[in-house]
Amino acid sequence: MSVGFRVETFESAEAFLEAIHRDGIGCVVLDVRMGGMSGLDLLRHLVATGSRIRAIILTAHADDETRRRALEAGAVAFLEKPFQSAALLDAVRTALASA
Repeated sequence: MSVGFRVETFESAEAFLEAIHRDGIGCVVLDVRMGGMSGLDLLRHLVATGSRIRAIILTAHADDETRRRALEAGAVAFLEKPFQSAALLDAVRTALASA
């Protein structure tokens, strides 16, 4: 089902950072555990470089410390897998509204 979002995928955080057209991106959905740079590291990099791209963090390996670090780093939402699609859509809408 389409909900009206334009979506693009990247094979890694590094591939995302190499993309030349990041200016139009309003929100990224990141996993805590990704090959290469982690989702939290990418979030911290975006914040440190002044990016206005909002981030949603997903994980199947949640704990209170990881949740705290993600939210303190600037994540708009922290969702534990498995999650309801409505929860992700709500998080994306929130992220885009705050961009």
